[in-house]
Amino acid sequence: MANNYFDLSGKTALITGASSGLGVHFARVLAQEGAQVVLAARRVNKLEEIVAALRNDGFKADAIEMDVSCPDNVTVAFQQIQQQIGAIDILINNAGVASEPVSFLKVNEKNWNWHMETNLDGAWRVARAASLQMVAAEKPGCIINISSIYGLRTGAMKVAYNVSKAALVQLTKSMSIELCRKNIRVNALCPGWFKTDMNADYFDSESGKRYVQTIPMKRMGQLEDLTVPLLLLASEAGAYMTGATLSVDGGLNEAPV
Repeated sequence: MANNYFDLSGKTALITGASSGLGVHFARVLAQEGAQVVLAARRVNKLEEIVAALRNDGFKADAIEMDVSCPDNVTVAFQQIQQQIGAIDILINNAGVASEPVSFLKVNEKNWNWHMETNLDGAWRVARAASLQMVAAEKPGCIINISSIYGLRTGAMKVAYNVSKAALVQLTKSMSIELCRKNIRVNALCPGWFKTDMNADYFDSESGKRYVQTIPMKRMGQLEDLTVPLLLLASEAGAYMTGATLSVDGGLNEAPV
């Protein structure tokens, strides 16, 4: 009988930014492998709908309000998780934002800070809280920071987003060096272009369709393309992986800028 390398039975996974898009997919993938999933986001009503659907399918799921850009809110959320469920084993640090394309000369303080407060500061804040909880519980852990292919390459008209995601990759590497001594693995998953609520209108346009043709594989990613990479990093299958950046991008990182 083949080993079930991705088995997550008995594990508790927290997924931030879980009210839509990639976060919903990540939650379902981990639940299907046996994990108890805790979905976190600002939109609690939306979370409760998703949790109800997961429970209806027989999975263990809970919802918790969390605004990663608010320190006090993150602290309270982790206190609630500890009290109601216990320490988490897996963190999927997925909460993120992206603005409409804007040139460097037109980026203002508000736009810049908005990206950094969620994509970088928020990711650091949640990762730190999760790490402290794991260490206090004296249990091994796994943190997956959801960066972006634009954390590894560059592109015009999104400087704040690019910088925030590149910094998240460096945060991942720095965390991994120290936390491996606490038996906590830290890796980054860097998706390319996947159709979500945030970008659907653009990629349905003629301009968006032309852009897709510049991706070496000539298509956008499907959510299922992220399933095995996520499980590799989250499970014991990736037990010797830490500090890694795993890109799932149809070859975009190797294409000319």
